[in-house]
Amino acid sequence: MRKVLVCGAVFAATCITAVGMPAGALATTPEPTPSATPTDTDTGPVTPSPNGTPSPGDAPTPSPSTSSPDAEPRQATGNDSVTSASAVMVTPKPPSVRTYAYGKNTRQRLDVYWRQAAKGKSKTAKAKPRPAVLVLHGGYWLEGDKSDWRYFARRLTGQGFTVIAADYRLATAARWPAQRNDALAALRFVRKNAGRWNVDPGRIVVMGSSAGGMIATQLGTYRTGGDLVRGVVALSPVNTPYLAYQAGLRPGASPAQRKLRGAVSELLRCLPAADASCWERINDANSATHASAGDAPMLLLHSAGDFVPVTHSTGLATALRAAGVPVTVDTVPGRAHGNGLMNNERVYPQILAWLKARTR
Repeated sequence: MRKVLVCGAVFAATCITAVGMPAGALATTPEPTPSATPTDTDTGPVTPSPNGTPSPGDAPTPSPSTSSPDAEPRQATGNDSVTSASAVMVTPKPPSVRTYAYGKNTRQRLDVYWRQAAKGKSKTAKAKPRPAVLVLHGGYWLEGDKSDWRYFARRLTGQGFTVIAADYRLATAARWPAQRNDALAALRFVRKNAGRWNVDPGRIVVMGSSAGGMIATQLGTYRTGGDLVRGVVALSPVNTPYLAYQAGLRPGASPAQRKLRGAVSELLRCLPAADASCWERINDANSATHASAGDAPMLLLHSAGDFVPVTHSTGLATALRAAGVPVTVDTVPGRAHGNGLMNNERVYPQILAWLKARTR
């Protein structure tokens, strides 16, 4: 059910600011309450989602400092005092959410967030297929799951995208390149079943965080990456695992860097110093070694104090640019990592603008 709140002049300023959605909230932010159960009755490999239906009463908490672009502007006098105003706040209907199996392993699952075609259209009129974003979670290749993207996914569906959040086999269960293979399998599943969610299979972008960011850049450079996806957005991607392995050996390494070093060893199941054959696997896990003409354009983001430094992306960017592939590397202030970069007020708008430009 849509909730509509009409505010009078006395409460106008409060209502106007209450319309905004917190820009940096992610998995820790409560989410909108669904008002209906998806009606997909296809008999394909579908399993119920353990977290696809949030509990009632978990609507997002508005930020008092953020104003919505959809709110009516305040009418101000010369000293900017509010004389009269009104605003309407509408809680949008949440997207449909369903979990699908794209493989036999219990980690080979993905959640799809999509919105049904608007009501009122002629039964013979066909809705225009929507672009899609495949998102891959972080967690050192050792932990994390697709629910990490839940809030972001629901927010992005309001911008006209269908969002697919995929799990993949963790390094504790399967060594590299199983993680890339799983992401490729998830992408194939989405393309094959695009009609279920009215997705345009030619307008898919992949986005990942940290370890998932590295898998995302691997998709963008795998063979001719531009044939697979329209583009790649990666937050703190570990694009060069060997750099992370070296950083974790330094005397001043942080606990996160030491953990990442161990995760690289777990992912590759070999040690560079002890096994000469390990280098083939190390090179394969380095996204820059796959860069070639025709790869997918990329937006690579780090923070200035990120424990996965921007050097993980500058090397990849150099290789992509040499092959004629557009790439943007950006560093934002602070020490945030992965999804935490969204707490910077300019990051989400930057990502959204980039996604829309790549999926026109």
